[in-house]
Amino acid sequence: MSIQNEKKVLFDVTTRVAPLGLIAMRGASELGDKVNSYLSRWAAEAGFENETFLIESDCPRFSSGDGKGLIKQTIRGNDLFILCDMGNYSIKYDYFGHENWMSPDDHYQDLKRIIQAASGKAYRINVIMPSLYGGRQHRRNYRESLDCAVALQELQSMGVSNVLTFDAHDPRVQNAVPLMGFDNIIPSYQVLKSMFKNLADFKPNKEHFMIVSPDEGAINRNMYYASVLGVDMGMFYKRRDYSVVVNGRNPIVAHEYMGNDVTGKDIFIADDIISSGESMLEVAAELKKRNAGKIYCYATYAIFTNGFEKFDKAYKDGVIDGVFGTNLTYRSPELLAKPWFYEVDCAKYIAYFITTLNHDMSISEVIDPHEKIQNLLKKYDMI
Repeated sequence: MSIQNEKKVLFDVTTRVAPLGLIAMRGASELGDKVNSYLSRWAAEAGFENETFLIESDCPRFSSGDGKGLIKQTIRGNDLFILCDMGNYSIKYDYFGHENWMSPDDHYQDLKRIIQAASGKAYRINVIMPSLYGGRQHRRNYRESLDCAVALQELQSMGVSNVLTFDAHDPRVQNAVPLMGFDNIIPSYQVLKSMFKNLADFKPNKEHFMIVSPDEGAINRNMYYASVLGVDMGMFYKRRDYSVVVNGRNPIVAHEYMGNDVTGKDIFIADDIISSGESMLEVAAELKKRNAGKIYCYATYAIFTNGFEKFDKAYKDGVIDGVFGTNLTYRSPELLAKPWFYEVDCAKYIAYFITTLNHDMSISEVIDPHEKIQNLLKKYDMI
C-alpha cells in the first residue's frame, strides 16, 4: 500500500473507532505538538481538514499544593490519547510560596487527575507513557514496593484500555495487567535512521562495525541490532561486590568483556537509560583499551542525572564519539547544545501508532521495523 493510500485509510472516518483526541500533559507539550502536526498534516492530505487534534487541558494547583485536573473542551465519545512524560524534571509549581519541581510521583498524580476529569465520557482512554512510571523498580527483592505494577493496575481500574510505552526496563511488568492492552515499542529504525543522517562515515557492516551490550540486562536490544545489521556482537557483564550496598545497589567492581576482537571496529552500545552514565563510560573506556575505533552510545532515555562533565571529558579525550538519545523525555537546552549529542525523533512513530489504534488496525507492522531497516540499509548501499 502506498504512503498516500495508507494515510487515507488511517483517516477514513468510516473505519475509525471514534473521533480522535490528543491530550499532551505538562512536560510533554513539545512532543505533543510534533505528534499533532503529523496527525493534522496527514488528515489534510487524506482530505479531512482538522486544524488540531490537541485537546486543551490543565492541572492547576492551589497555594496549599493540592491539585486538580481540568479538560477545557468536550471529549464525549472521543478515542482519547493522553501523552505524558513521567521524567520531566523541568516543570515547577507553587507550594506555600515556593517553587517546587515536579517528580515522577507528581506527574503520575496529574495523569490520574486528567483521567478523572474525563469522567467516563470518552469512548476509550489510551495512555502513551514513554518512560514507565516506577519502571526501574521492576522486580521485588526482600520487602520492597512494586510501584510500576501497582500503577498499571490502578490505571486499568480507572478505565484505561491501552498503555503504550517505549523500551521498558523490563517489559514483563505487563504481567501485572494481563487483560489490559500494553505495547512496548523499541525505536530501532529511528535510531539507525538518525545515525545515517548525522554520521558521515557510518558503515554498519561486518568489516567496520560491531555491537556491544553494556551488560546482561541490555543483551536483547543489542542482539536485535546485531541481527538486523548482520554484524558481530560482544557483551560485558558487571562483577559486583555483594557485601556492600551503596545508594541501594551493590557497587560494580569491574566490567568483564566476552566476545570477538573489537580492534579497529566502530562500536555501538545500546541501553534503555543513561542515568549517571558511569557504567556506559567505563564500558567505552574498556573498549578503547582493546583498540576499538569510534564508539557511539545510545539510550532511549538519556537523562544524565549527574550532569555532563564526565561525558564532556570522555568526548574531549576521544573515549566516546557520540551519544544518541530520543525526544521521548525531557532534554535540557544544555544537553541539546552538546557537540556529542544526537537526537532521535520519535514523534512520527507515535503518530503512526495513534492513527493505527484509532482504526483498530493491526500494529504488528508498526512495532516490527525489520522491513524499514532493510530498506534503509539498501538506500545507503549497506546490503
